[in-house]
Amino acid sequence: MPIIWYIQAMPLLLLTSFIWAFSFGLVKKYLAGLDAGFVAFARLALALLLFLPMLRPRRVPIAMKLRLAGIGMVQFGMMYVFYIESFRYLAAHEVALFTIFTPLYVAAAADLLERRFRPLYLWTALLAVAGTAVIVYSRPDMSEWLAGFLLVQASNVCFALGQVLYRRLPADARGWRDRDVFAWLYLGGTAVAVLAMMLGSGMPTLELGRGQLLALLYLGLLASGVGFFLWNVGARRVSTGLLAVFNNVKIPLSVAVSLIVFSERADLVRLVLGGALILVALALNFLILPLNSKHDHDSGS
Repeated sequence: MPIIWYIQAMPLLLLTSFIWAFSFGLVKKYLAGLDAGFVAFARLALALLLFLPMLRPRRVPIAMKLRLAGIGMVQFGMMYVFYIESFRYLAAHEVALFTIFTPLYVAAAADLLERRFRPLYLWTALLAVAGTAVIVYSRPDMSEWLAGFLLVQASNVCFALGQVLYRRLPADARGWRDRDVFAWLYLGGTAVAVLAMMLGSGMPTLELGRGQLLALLYLGLLASGVGFFLWNVGARRVSTGLLAVFNNVKIPLSVAVSLIVFSERADLVRLVLGGALILVALALNFLILPLNSKHDHDSGS
């Protein structure tokens, strides 16, 4: 994989991480009380509208359109429904911190698709779980915490699988650029969100406040629209190992923003100790999956 791709991709992944750092606090402060399906629908519908003018449907065969929409259903639609619902049970900085497991799922998904298995992943996962236990051990509402934690992990799995599937799209079979087809992913994600909304409380009849509207605009157009596009373009240009690393760049930024900007409270000692254990687990994980793996699938954008 050319080194120039890495140089071009890393600023995209870093910029997206900064954009996403504010998302957790905004969802918790303004949108956590709304139906998760509706919030997911609003975000993805705005992102879809942003990319519809760039859609080039004639350049893509029907089979690839369905494949792209399917990836969007998992990476965006299912991911958002689980992710947004988790804010009912967790603080914003906790949701951000628990996305730290995503690199394990990125590596595991890549291995699954390549029919490999490295059992050391199990030990790193157990160590990461131990770090999580340190952070939440003193919480009185463990049942609610567990529900939120599992929802975040379901979200992480969907996001990891979508990234791996998108970066494995065959470059030599494409006559299109990422921006020409990205609306297909948002279309698939929006379809899932509509279904979740209809199965839930349906389209809300309440009037959204100014803060909620501004939060949805930021999250839909910038975090979901621009952010996911930049992220998936960058993901196609780096190795699986480096992608796993960048999945966690947003976490310290998001935790800091949630605590400082949105004034959340946390046990800082437990947060630091538990976070350190999780980081050790990730360091071990990267010993298994080097940053420039020879098994990585080359692809262009």
